[in-house]
Amino acid sequence: MTRHLLPKLCSLLALSLAQLLHAQAGAAIPPPIYLYEGGLYLHGAPGALGDNEADKPRMYAFLPKTRSTSAAVLVIPGGGYEHVAMGHEGFQLATWLNAQGMAAFVLDYRVAPYRYPVEIDDGRRAIRLIRAHAVEYGIDPNRLGVWGSSAGGHLASSLGTHCESVTTTATTSPAPSDPVDSQSCKPAFMILEYPVISMEGPIAHTGSRKNLLGPDPDPALAHEYSNQFAVTAQTPPTFIWATTNDVTVPVENSLDFYRALERAHVPAELHIYDYADHGCGLCGSIVPLSTWPLLLRNWLLQHSYLPPNAPPMPAPEPNSAVWPQGLAGPGESKP
Repeated sequence: MTRHLLPKLCSLLALSLAQLLHAQAGAAIPPPIYLYEGGLYLHGAPGALGDNEADKPRMYAFLPKTRSTSAAVLVIPGGGYEHVAMGHEGFQLATWLNAQGMAAFVLDYRVAPYRYPVEIDDGRRAIRLIRAHAVEYGIDPNRLGVWGSSAGGHLASSLGTHCESVTTTATTSPAPSDPVDSQSCKPAFMILEYPVISMEGPIAHTGSRKNLLGPDPDPALAHEYSNQFAVTAQTPPTFIWATTNDVTVPVENSLDFYRALERAHVPAELHIYDYADHGCGLCGSIVPLSTWPLLLRNWLLQHSYLPPNAPPMPAPEPNSAVWPQGLAGPGESKP
């Protein structure tokens, strides 16, 4: 009898543990919103290499039950343009924002073997799609920001520096007859978490550069998407944080971008921790870094993206999985 019950008991314990971990990660994952579907896109996303899950970029709309603000954020997880860390740099950040009454959208964009400009165009499309449906999402399209971590910080900062300017390289952007693409793709503000910024020189994250631009990128393109050189007075207000001894993405990426913002007189705030870490998301399990979300909340309050009476931010919690079990999408790590 015990022998027969043991497998069921183990299954129940596993299910309970999965439910606990899911609860720690926040609310249930909403259904995917495909970035390119119907209309001009009956044959899939522009530049698609196939018709599998990896070829279908999407986002997830996390809409809080109680709103405190009309502002919203497109969350762009990192992953070196090789995978997308949807858990702790995506869904967990979205639920942190939701707890304070702010809407969030988590982007799962195409990565290697895809290359530039596909990743950047997926980001452009996501912002435009959110703005095109702002009324149904209950947000102000003029108060839509981006939050990018690591390589997601490069994509986010590319949206902040390249959307309103003419670049030297053609993109795969859809035809202008699509009404969604009449929307601006420039964010109203940026949150950059230990970001990749440069695509050239010794401070570049070589994995992100290779995956985005190829093993031998055109020097002009590498310079163009070293985003510290693309900052202008029209670049959105920006919050940046990083660690001094980050062994993955040199801290100079954050320093150089901040200096460019300061020279252009763009409102900017930079926090550098005397620590060595990369990819910790909200960093709730790392005591020396666990204070950084409060700094971000204060910045959001200062710039009126959150109101003074916004609900308190949630207590620090351990990171959820990098890629939630059972999820499918273009950013899933390849075996």
